[in-house]
Amino acid sequence: MKKVFVSGCYDILHAGHLQFFEEARALGDYLIVSFASAEVLWHHKRRKPSIPDDHKRVLLQGLRMIDEVIVTQGHKEGVDFEEDFLRIRPDFLIVTEDDKYGVIKRELCRQVGAQYTVLPKTPPRFEPVSTSSIVKWVQAPTEAPLRVDFAGGWLDVPRFSRPGEFIVNCAISPMVSLREWPFEKQAGLGGSGAWALLNGRDGVDSEVDLGVGWQDPAVIRETGLCVWRSGLTPTLDFKRNGDFMNGQLAILWTGGSHDTPGVVNHSRDYDRIAQSGKVARNGVIHADFKLLAEAVSIYHETQLAEGMDELPKIRGAIAHKYCGGGYGGYALYLFNNPADRDSAISSRNDLRAVEPFCKV
Repeated sequence: MKKVFVSGCYDILHAGHLQFFEEARALGDYLIVSFASAEVLWHHKRRKPSIPDDHKRVLLQGLRMIDEVIVTQGHKEGVDFEEDFLRIRPDFLIVTEDDKYGVIKRELCRQVGAQYTVLPKTPPRFEPVSTSSIVKWVQAPTEAPLRVDFAGGWLDVPRFSRPGEFIVNCAISPMVSLREWPFEKQAGLGGSGAWALLNGRDGVDSEVDLGVGWQDPAVIRETGLCVWRSGLTPTLDFKRNGDFMNGQLAILWTGGSHDTPGVVNHSRDYDRIAQSGKVARNGVIHADFKLLAEAVSIYHETQLAEGMDELPKIRGAIAHKYCGGGYGGYALYLFNNPADRDSAISSRNDLRAVEPFCKV
């Protein structure tokens, strides 16, 4: 009888584990699966298992391809199963291609005459997941805000960043979820950042990988009215809840989606954009809505100079600009008071109210 031995944490079982067990079992007649005890897991990784050891043992024992389950107690990194392995003397030790402890495991196999076998990667029958990705998915929020940007946009793109300059933006409600999305798509409101957060992913990395900036996922994760320092990664400079803007913000759908990566290389006035960021920062620090409006107007001048179309003038609005990369999507409008905003919304079906959002 050929005994096959595998080891791991198997903290959250998924289909990838089952495929590995099946392929390992096919190499012999008897499959032994070992996993590190809660004490060993804490000793090596400083974390608790997802479920108690006895529950994990029963789950593994219930799988048809597994013949024996062992809970290991050894504290030797990489081979916490050493004592059991030497006792059982299996014929094969099966590992995956990303095994980090090949040297010491090969030596362990040499002592008992076992064959150290790297299982080649085969096409997964299911979309690959990992224990860490499952944990992030479970911990992900069920709702997320979107965002509007006031000033300093593009200075969050790493290659356009400028030390000493600022980006100002604000998380907004209504909220979105994976099931309900009450906004247009590709609209300049940071939807990709919200989508990443809802799926348990780090939106900052994915946005930067697209060649654009990090401000969308940063403020959607942080929430509130935020001032960020321009740089390679998000650094929060100042934040407030944005309550002084309640009832004074609205967004207008311009009629077409926009493509931020597609316009990232356009020529634009970064000096003027940096000025808008400084003015907006003062507006946030002093809770001065008129300064924020001034910053929005300065930024919009750079958008028009870049070639964007004129936005509709709306009665009662004191400033406006395209959201995000512009050339479509939503435009942000600022109003002196809630009455002016409500009056404008009642007169147009393409204008809707949004409010600052800050999580407790």
